[in-house]
Amino acid sequence: MVYRVLGLMSGSALDGLDIVFVEFQENGGKWQYEIIQGETYPYEKEWVEKLRNAINLKALDYQLLDVEYGHYTAAEVNKFINKHGLDFKVQLIASHGHTTFHVPSKKMTAQLGDGASIAAATGINVVSDLRAIDMALHGHGAPIVPIGEKLLLNDYDLFLNIGGIMNLSYRKPDEYIAYDVCPANRVMNMMAQKLGKEIDYNGDFARSGKLQPELLNHLNALEYYKMPYPKSLANDFGTDVIFPMAAKSGYSIQDGLRTFVEHMAEQLKASLVALLDGQAGKKRILVTGGGAHNTFLIERLTALLQEIDVEVVVPDKVLVDFKEALIMGLIGVLRWREEINVMSTVTGADRDSIGGAVWMGQPWN
Repeated sequence: MVYRVLGLMSGSALDGLDIVFVEFQENGGKWQYEIIQGETYPYEKEWVEKLRNAINLKALDYQLLDVEYGHYTAAEVNKFINKHGLDFKVQLIASHGHTTFHVPSKKMTAQLGDGASIAAATGINVVSDLRAIDMALHGHGAPIVPIGEKLLLNDYDLFLNIGGIMNLSYRKPDEYIAYDVCPANRVMNMMAQKLGKEIDYNGDFARSGKLQPELLNHLNALEYYKMPYPKSLANDFGTDVIFPMAAKSGYSIQDGLRTFVEHMAEQLKASLVALLDGQAGKKRILVTGGGAHNTFLIERLTALLQEIDVEVVVPDKVLVDFKEALIMGLIGVLRWREEINVMSTVTGADRDSIGGAVWMGQPWN
């Protein structure tokens, strides 16, 4: 069976809306994919501010923004379809939306981007609200990407996505483990912006800084890192806890960035040491997400992971940039097929689930 799908992803780093047009093929339970087109539509400053400040809005204003962002998303989708000549070729849109609230202890998560608005404005069937049922089943609603890693990228046992938050997946023979390791790009971007740049290109600011052991120890001692998995992070752990520590510690921003990069590398190494538990044999970890373009960060990850015999692999740019949007597309297809698309072993939910709300944008007559 062949499915031609648009996968949409807006990450917490606020860099833009990722759109991919993917052809999935399923044969006897085995999946293959081809990314035919992919683009990132950067957010203008107005939208960066709207999304960043959404958590501070009154209830009505938040709901209005949800609809507005849904129509904004639909407009970007229509632009993508027109540019690439995809009229009448897209069977389904799977939209993650933009996460605002994430409170697993209250069984609540919220992503902006009203699915009904996207469906109505594109005339294409839409799957959205991908995390909600897992949260209702006492899960963390995250991570949800592992189902795609399991079905599409089975050459690897370890996966690392470095987006606004850095998350890790480990495919063991008898179980699948995944969780959020620590904040990542959102914090680095906020620090780079204090130096007049949107991001720390290639990690140059961090490379020029000096490692501050005292700050590193304080970061590594935070309570989250002592918690067992399954576990997940909301954006505010990075923006309200990590960022003030790294940026307002009495050190230069460059020193803060250098130390934060080391913090990320040390937390990943510690996570892998615990997960691998002395297993013999070299492992490979596939690294994707915007942070994979940060050469200094990749250098530090490579250096620390060599110590535990784990090889860092950065794939081609298309997979680096669009892995999450790709997997959102697959999650949407699985929802359409009424098949499991969220694994309880990684989220901690009561059971596996079929997540996503379906909105019929295609006219019936």
